[in-house]
Amino acid sequence: MNKEQLYNKWWNAPTESEQLMEESHRTFWKKIIDKILEKEKINDFSVLDFGCNQGGFLRYLYSQYPFREGVGTDLGKESIQVANERKGDLPLQYEATASPEQWGHRFDLAVSTAVIYLISDLQEHAYKIKAALKPGGVYYASYSDYSKNPSLPYMRKKIDSNSMLPMNLHALDDIASAFFSEGFEVGITRLTPDMYVQLSNKERFFRNVRDRIQYEYEEAYLFRFVAPI
Repeated sequence: MNKEQLYNKWWNAPTESEQLMEESHRTFWKKIIDKILEKEKINDFSVLDFGCNQGGFLRYLYSQYPFREGVGTDLGKESIQVANERKGDLPLQYEATASPEQWGHRFDLAVSTAVIYLISDLQEHAYKIKAALKPGGVYYASYSDYSKNPSLPYMRKKIDSNSMLPMNLHALDDIASAFFSEGFEVGITRLTPDMYVQLSNKERFFRNVRDRIQYEYEEAYLFRFVAPI
């Protein structure tokens, strides 16, 4: 991505801040971290968070499983500024870019949380991740397949109206195929609740509880891509 494609922040709904989004993602982050097979041995890893927003995921991961260094990338300039202000003395850096390949084959581990649906060119994304990972490096990417969820029209209208990037509906096969074509090993699992699903009377994206539960148990996935050696 070139500089002209940057923006101030991704989410622009007047009553919903990016901070609210960060706070609502913490339970989701925990589910992802629980599925990272390498988490017990990342102390010497270089970690990439692609689409980091305000940088919360890397800070949370570091608090649970410290690593050598972390880089977060995002197109939102204001979000990156917040991320850098909050990193303190942690070994983290945040950059306004969507081109992690600029660091060469630097990363042992890469993660994206709820980002794939905002990416239109899956082939380009797979190429960039391959160029950013060390040989044998691993990329975990969450994706929710809302194609059969009755709340999709409402959700899509809200996202397209309030975000800087439109919602993309990818088939799971298309995501896998993009990474297969770059030589990755591809695995997938569902991200299901391990306890009760916390509901809210201010639900942001689902029209009813049934649609939310359908997402939680049937539509949330985590891909694991291993770069070729």
